[in-house]
Amino acid sequence: MRSKVRRVFVTGFGVVSPLGVGREAFFQGLRQARVAIRRVDAELGLEGIEAKVAAPCDGFDPLAFLSPRRARRLGRASQMAVVAAKLAAEDARLQPQGTGAVVVGTGIGALEVLLENHVSFRERGPDRVSPFLIPLMMPNAPAAEVSIELGIKGPSFGVATACAAGTHAIGLAFQLIRAGQVDWALAGGTEAVILPIVLAAFDRMGALSRNPDPESASRPFDRDRDGFVLGEGAAILVLESEEHLRARGGEALAEVLGFGQTSDAFHITAPPEDGEGALRAMEAALNDAGLTPEQVDYVNAHGTSTPLNDRAETAALKRLFGPRAYEVPVSSTKSQMGHLLGAAGAAEVGAVLFAFLEGLIPATVTWRNRDPECDLDYVPGKPRPGKVRVALKNSFGFGGQNASLVLRAV
Repeated sequence: MRSKVRRVFVTGFGVVSPLGVGREAFFQGLRQARVAIRRVDAELGLEGIEAKVAAPCDGFDPLAFLSPRRARRLGRASQMAVVAAKLAAEDARLQPQGTGAVVVGTGIGALEVLLENHVSFRERGPDRVSPFLIPLMMPNAPAAEVSIELGIKGPSFGVATACAAGTHAIGLAFQLIRAGQVDWALAGGTEAVILPIVLAAFDRMGALSRNPDPESASRPFDRDRDGFVLGEGAAILVLESEEHLRARGGEALAEVLGFGQTSDAFHITAPPEDGEGALRAMEAALNDAGLTPEQVDYVNAHGTSTPLNDRAETAALKRLFGPRAYEVPVSSTKSQMGHLLGAAGAAEVGAVLFAFLEGLIPATVTWRNRDPECDLDYVPGKPRPGKVRVALKNSFGFGGQNASLVLRAV
């Protein structure tokens, strides 16, 4: 029997994503099973790079939310994080000034700022380097800028665990609130690196899909998957203690029950084939929640569409659930918006909220062909009506860093 601890609720969700800006636009994209991936080779000049598609946030205009001067002082990842945070606070009807926490993950940071200033340095000399280069590109900049924008004076820090960063940020904020160190927090992730050099690097690793068809390039768990599609965006959640939520008369969207984190200690980019580290993260999250695998109704998978990750995650899920693995719906919304790297986990928690609030299980939209080693129920094609009470959310990052969350509908 666990000792009594503070309950923690999700009360707001703000998002800048390839599917749209704001909760309703994001949910609408999931309802419609819309694939927000497109060709980018002509505009980016990807000669010699075999990957040709990505998932940019075409609907995002920072000047719709920020003054021109403020927008210029932020890297794109920070712009997205600040806007997502403002939308989250608005969604929660929370006045965020005070001593809450800000925890924002990112995998790479404002690389475009470094590249632009490197060109200026080489071509025009050191006096053309921006004095804002370091504060623009440092990985804690998104968290710091959210804190500054909204006047939040409690703990504020970044998380850098590659593709697990957004989920780690939410989990760490959850722990801060549960421990009584803060009453509320803004937490999530951000990433904006759809740049030729990043596409070239991932392409050289063999990590990106080389399928030029946007509608089928990102196909998690499909037999013919050949890599992930690079996306961008930001997602921020408002988390609150039960006491704080009740005192202000707010409304809960979901409850966070547990958080688990592990390391593979195996390889810098590849998971162990049996998914052992992923399994331990899921088990830790369920143990933290005081639940068993039998109580999980849905898994929002990491599901990158890479051969190794999808196979390892499936193996881990089979070990976690046993024979029941074939009865639990598992889906990856990376099929619709690509891989948002450090923002992925937080945006995908938004897909869990969609399942809770809409009564629809998000789809793996592009799944077509069964892989003998990936043979679970991946909810192909379009969202499926279903009641989800408890969901498990997985994120796994380069470096072998794994994070899992357990959430419950309210």
